[in-house]
Amino acid sequence: MGKGGDANLRQRKNKGTRTSSGRLMKRSSSVLEKMSSLQSTFDAKKRMRDLHNDLTVLKNIWFKKLAKTESHAERLEQFYGPQAHAYDGFRSNFLWGRKPLLASCAARLEDIASTDDMVWVDLGGGTGENVSMMSEYMDLSKFKKIYVVDLCSSLCEQARKKVTENGWKNVSVVEADACEFTPDEGKATLVTFSYSLSMIPPFHAAVDRAVTYLDPEDGLLGVCDFFTGAKYDLPMRQMSWGRRFFWRCIFDTDNIDIGPERRQYLDHSLSRVWEFNDEGSIPYVPYFRAPYYVAIYTVPKLESLLIENKVEAPPRFPPTFLYTQSWEDPHKDEPYLRAGPGDVCLTLTSGGCNSLKLCLDDVKAVYSVDCNPAQNALLELKQVAIRRLEYEDFWKLFGEGRHENFPELFEKKLAPFLSQNSLKFWRTKQYYFKDGLYYHGGMGKVVWSMQILFKVLFLKGAVDKMLHAETLEEQKAIFNNSWLVKLFRTAPAPLLSVISDTLALLLFNRVTLWFGAGVPLKQYQLIKQDGVHMSNYAARTFDGVAQNCLISKDNYFYYNCLTGSFAMDNCPDYLTKEGFEKLKAGAVDSLFIVNDFFLPTLKARKYTKVILMDHVDWLDDTTAKQVAKALGEQVKTGGRVIWRSAAFSPRYAAFIEAAGFSVERIQVQEPGEMMDKVNMYSSFYLAIKK
Repeated sequence: MGKGGDANLRQRKNKGTRTSSGRLMKRSSSVLEKMSSLQSTFDAKKRMRDLHNDLTVLKNIWFKKLAKTESHAERLEQFYGPQAHAYDGFRSNFLWGRKPLLASCAARLEDIASTDDMVWVDLGGGTGENVSMMSEYMDLSKFKKIYVVDLCSSLCEQARKKVTENGWKNVSVVEADACEFTPDEGKATLVTFSYSLSMIPPFHAAVDRAVTYLDPEDGLLGVCDFFTGAKYDLPMRQMSWGRRFFWRCIFDTDNIDIGPERRQYLDHSLSRVWEFNDEGSIPYVPYFRAPYYVAIYTVPKLESLLIENKVEAPPRFPPTFLYTQSWEDPHKDEPYLRAGPGDVCLTLTSGGCNSLKLCLDDVKAVYSVDCNPAQNALLELKQVAIRRLEYEDFWKLFGEGRHENFPELFEKKLAPFLSQNSLKFWRTKQYYFKDGLYYHGGMGKVVWSMQILFKVLFLKGAVDKMLHAETLEEQKAIFNNSWLVKLFRTAPAPLLSVISDTLALLLFNRVTLWFGAGVPLKQYQLIKQDGVHMSNYAARTFDGVAQNCLISKDNYFYYNCLTGSFAMDNCPDYLTKEGFEKLKAGAVDSLFIVNDFFLPTLKARKYTKVILMDHVDWLDDTTAKQVAKALGEQVKTGGRVIWRSAAFSPRYAAFIEAAGFSVERIQVQEPGEMMDKVNMYSSFYLAIKK
C-alpha cells in the first residue's frame, strides 16, 4: 500500500464508518476513558465512605462517654448502636483472631462430624460476620442450625439483614443474653466467643451455660479475644508488667476486660487442645500492636492441659533452619541400628527425614530433639501435612519444594494444628514454598549459590548431563572430563595449593561453613587436627560420590542439591507414596518433637536406640563426658548407639566406651571410596550397651 493508501486509511479512521442508511457514525475512543473515569470516581467515593465509617467507629470508641446504667444491654446499645452499620468494615482490620479461630474450628469439624446435623452457637455474634467468614472454610449447609446470639439490638438488626441478603435458611439471629441462651436442639457441636467474652461481665455464667449444651463427645468451644497475661501465666502468654498495665487500661475505657481471669476460667472448666497467642495492628494507630489469642477447647476428659514453652534458638544461630534435609544415610544405618517394634529412639531432628524414617520402621516412639526451633518447625509442618493433606499436595510441598496454593493450604489445613512456635515461624515464611523450599535455610543458600557458581564456571552443562546419566560409567566419564576436575588432577602442586587456599578462604571459611553447611568451629578444628585441608575434605566428599553412586537414580541427597527438588524415584522414604500412606495410617503418631538441647532430653527417659549423628563433634570434652555418662545411664542393656564424626578417631569414643559400651568403628573414610551416599564424614561408629 502506497502513501495514498495510508492517507485514505487515516481519513477513514478519522471520519468513522457509515451505517446501512448512509449516516456517518463516529468512533469514540473516549468511551473507555469515560468508564474508567466513572470507576475512579466510584472508587474515590467508596474510599471516602469507608473513611467516614471508620471515623464514626473511632469517635464512638475514643470520645463517646459510656452510658451509666446497670443494664448491660443498654450499655451495649449505646456503644454499638451509632456504629453498627460500619462495624464490619473497621473490625476486619482489627480483629485478627477471627479467621484463625474459624479456620481451626472448621478443620477440626471435618474430622469429628460426618453428618449434616451440626449446631453452631455464636455467642456475642454481633452482625453475623462470623457466619460469612465461616463460609470460606466450610459448607454452611453442614450445620443443621446456626444461632447468632447477641444482646445488642442494633447489631442483631444488621445480622438479620445479612441473613436475608445471603439467603441463609439455617441461620437464626437471637437477641438474648449469652448467660441464659440455650439452643432449641439442646446440644451444640460448636460454640464460639469471638471477641465477645471480654465484654460479658458475668463471664463465669456465660461459660458455664455454654458448657451445659456443648456436645460432650464431639463438641468444640472456640474463643478469640484480646488479652493480657498474668504475672506468672503460662510461658506463651507472659508479657511485661508495662504491657499488662497499658493494654488493660486502654480496653477498660470501653468496658472491655482483657485480664487473665477469663482464660483461667476456661482452662479450669474445659480441656484446651490448641492455642495461639499473637499481636495485631490497629487501624490508624501506628506502631502499637494489640495482643490477642485464639484457643480451642473440648469438654474435660482425663488428659493433661496443653502447655507450651517459649523457645529461642541459641546465640549465633540463623533465624531459620540450617538443614532442609537430613544429611545422614538412613539405609546405611539400618543393619547396625536395627530399629524395630518396641524400640524407643532418640535422634536429632536436623531436616526431619530420618526421624520419619524411624517411624516407618514401626518403632514404639521416636523422640526428635533439636535446640534450633526452626528445624523442629520444619519437621512439625511435615508431620501435620502428613495427617491433613493428600499425597499430591504433600509431594508438591516437600518433593518439589513448591506449591502454587500454599497460603490457602496453610490457613485452612495446616495452621490450625501447628504448635504456637511453629505457627509463628511459618506465618512469616510462607514464601519458601513459592521460591522453592530447598533454596532456603543455611544449606538452601549453599545450594542456590552452587548452582550460580556452576553457571559462572561453565559447569552447568556437565552437571545437567550427570543428572540425566543412565549408568554410573556414563556419570563418571562426565565428571572426570569436566575442566575443573581435570585442573585439580593435573595442576602443578604450587598452583593446586594456591587454588585450594583460595577456595578455602572463599567457600570453606568458618562463617560460610557454619551458616551455610552447619559445620561449627569445634568440628572444623577436628578436621584440621587430622591434617586434612578443607578443600581436600570437600573434594574427597564429592569425588567419592561421583565415582561410586549414580546421582540421577540412587542418591537423593545430591540430586536435591543439584536440582532444588527430589524425584519420585529418588527421594527419602517418607516422600514415597508407600511411605506417606503408612505414616498417614498411624505410623507418624509415634513421633514426638522436642524443642530442647540433646542432653536434657537424653536424661528424660530410657531408650533402646540413640542416633547421635555428629552431635558430639560439636561439644567440648567436659560436655562430651556428660553425654557419655548419660548414655550409660539411660540406654537399656543391649541398646545401640550410632554416630558419625568428621574426625577419623574422635576422642569421645573412649568416653562412651568407659560409660559401659562396647564400641566399634564400623567404617573410616578412604581415598576414592564412598562411606555412604552422603560421604561427608570421616568415620562411622556403633556402640552397644553391655
